[in-house]
Amino acid sequence: MPDISTKPYLLRAIYEWCTDSGYTPYLAVKVDAATTVPMEYVKKGEIILNISYGATSGLKMDNDAITFRARFNGVSRELYIPVQNVLAIYANENGQGMAFDVSTTAAETAPPPAPVSAPEPASVAPGLSAVPGKTAPSLTEVSHVPDDNDEPPKKGGRPTLTRIK
Repeated sequence: MPDISTKPYLLRAIYEWCTDSGYTPYLAVKVDAATTVPMEYVKKGEIILNISYGATSGLKMDNDAITFRARFNGVSRELYIPVQNVLAIYANENGQGMAFDVSTTAAETAPPPAPVSAPEPASVAPGLSAVPGKTAPSLTEVSHVPDDNDEPPKKGGRPTLTRIK
């Protein structure tokens, strides 16, 4: 019997500690083909996600993956993060948490995709797959997205309201 990884258990424990302490849990994720996140927020192959109760809906942290729905720029998305791709989980307020070594990602160790066949019985939950030419759907609210722009926003004149009929 193969050894069971301690990583998903530690992720759930740090998440619970953050929420019990009133902190905001953040997840640092290495993005690859097995990860479903909004690609427009990915910087240098990584993304930082706010996984607090208020920022997510339907958060599920099991031994293989973390799944939830959230909003990005007002657009609801569904996220799928393999536990193997999690770089760190930490409290945003003080930086305390745990980092993990991600030497191989889920996409690198995943078996080749099986050929598409007839639908399975209804007892099996549907999986997520990418649609060619479209970004993968994902739901999450991110309160902190790293930005390469170091300039402060420019202040313009008086704000205007445009009425559209």
